[in-house]
Amino acid sequence: MGNREIKENAIFIADSHYPHHGDEFLTLLQKIESGELQPPQIFLMGDNFDLLFGYNDYIQTFSREAIVLLRKLSKEIECVYFEGNHDFCLKALFPDIKVYSREEQPIYYALNGKRVALSHGDRYVTGFGYDLYCKILRNRATLTLLKPFQKLIINHRMGKLSGKEICFHFIGFEQRVEQILEYYGDADLVIEGHFHQAKTIGKYISLPSLACQGEVAVVEEGKIVFKTL
Repeated sequence: MGNREIKENAIFIADSHYPHHGDEFLTLLQKIESGELQPPQIFLMGDNFDLLFGYNDYIQTFSREAIVLLRKLSKEIECVYFEGNHDFCLKALFPDIKVYSREEQPIYYALNGKRVALSHGDRYVTGFGYDLYCKILRNRATLTLLKPFQKLIINHRMGKLSGKEICFHFIGFEQRVEQILEYYGDADLVIEGHFHQAKTIGKYISLPSLACQGEVAVVEEGKIVFKTL
């Protein structure tokens, strides 16, 4: 765990799916830039971009404004990015952000003496096929090979994603959480995004999706609170 600590008033932003599912992400970054909000830490918990990856200039054109703002903010505020299944290979894109790939997650932080595991949420109980797909896709060589066809592939994918229904009630979520927690025996608290559920089940916190619930998580008096900013 080292010196990694979650600070009071830190914010957790998860699953904004920008730009297809509203401007809440950009608006939130603008509020931070203007000083209206002053978090000491920003935890970006994955899928804040509906599609963004490194080694490709074209994909950046869809989210340019938010990318530029994040780069600027990360020079002044501690920012940590847990890559999701929609945003990956981001290290070169955000040089001042501490970026963790799927393979590196979960990462442990301290909060009020508790050992807290942080992850996007698609690390465990996903199945072999999904794991293999992630390994192949989230790879510099694959992304470089796809470059000659980038506009065709990206335009098609962006078109598909813009119409995708991402907000839903996960039936049987408690059972899924139980399975996930088997991997977190050494954690006092687990904080993940990915599922868009905005629920706390025992020691498991499923973060709200900024796109679906319009909320983030904030540390208030050492506790994680969901709220609209």
